[in-house]
Amino acid sequence: MNALLFAGQGAQAVGMGRDLAAAYPECKALYTKASDVLGYDLARLCWEGPESELQKSTYCQPAVFVTSAACWLALQRERKTLAIHSTGGLSLGEWTALWLAGVVSFEDALRILQARGEFMQAACEERAGAMLSVIGLGAVLLQTVAKQAGVEIANYNSPEQTVLSGTGEGIAAAEKLVKEAGAKRAIRLNVAGAYHSSLMAPAARRLEDFIREVPIQSPRLSALSNVTGQPHASTSDDIRRLMVRQVTSPVQWVECANWFRRQGITRYIECGPGRVLTGLIKRIHPEASLNNVQDCPSLAQTIADLPIA
Repeated sequence: MNALLFAGQGAQAVGMGRDLAAAYPECKALYTKASDVLGYDLARLCWEGPESELQKSTYCQPAVFVTSAACWLALQRERKTLAIHSTGGLSLGEWTALWLAGVVSFEDALRILQARGEFMQAACEERAGAMLSVIGLGAVLLQTVAKQAGVEIANYNSPEQTVLSGTGEGIAAAEKLVKEAGAKRAIRLNVAGAYHSSLMAPAARRLEDFIREVPIQSPRLSALSNVTGQPHASTSDDIRRLMVRQVTSPVQWVECANWFRRQGITRYIECGPGRVLTGLIKRIHPEASLNNVQDCPSLAQTIADLPIA
């Protein structure tokens, strides 16, 4: 069985989606539609940059979403019979998964992610923060470290990798503590603020107001929640509630991966820029088959790897 995965912020790269748009009219049309909705030339930003603009949350989140959707359309064009059992994504990628599952329309997902990015950027500017990726310490120990340093766990990425989030001072204290505790590596992330922590509460409140009137449908296939690591329920209020909580809650990616595994997923296909999620899955589900679609060469390789339907 197949699961589809969608990237989060940080995966963006200048040039993403350009060759797929040149090869597939439906992919090019997706960028055109997105530009009409957003009011600026998204294709030009994705394909030409500048990188400094593409990195801003307000632009990055819609850009990664549209590129991920274009990658899926190209894959679907080449393998119309490909069956997807379930889907999930990291942070903004969860909105892409909800779009795939029919929960939100393409246009509404775009507007949500544009607003979400704007709200998160404003929260970063309102109160500076930082994030630290820690490799080689268990989650239980890191929960203790986080409490001591006054920071929070932002991402449970794999049994070996956990990300901390908080104020600059708190992250500096946490970095010292994890090194003393024997972490293999502690890496400061190049991010604008303390994502998936309580410092994003202003963004969560604004998002709650924004999505209150957005039409939300029941999922057509299982789409996993970052907050719970389980499939979203069918009620619109529950989906809204979890997507607001997601902004300040830790991403339970290990729980998501374990849920996929229990369902008998044997192949994961990451659609969008980068291969972060399949890299994390490899650490949790090492026997699974992994593919990604981010450009024409990776699409060709994925099609070659898929069994004939």
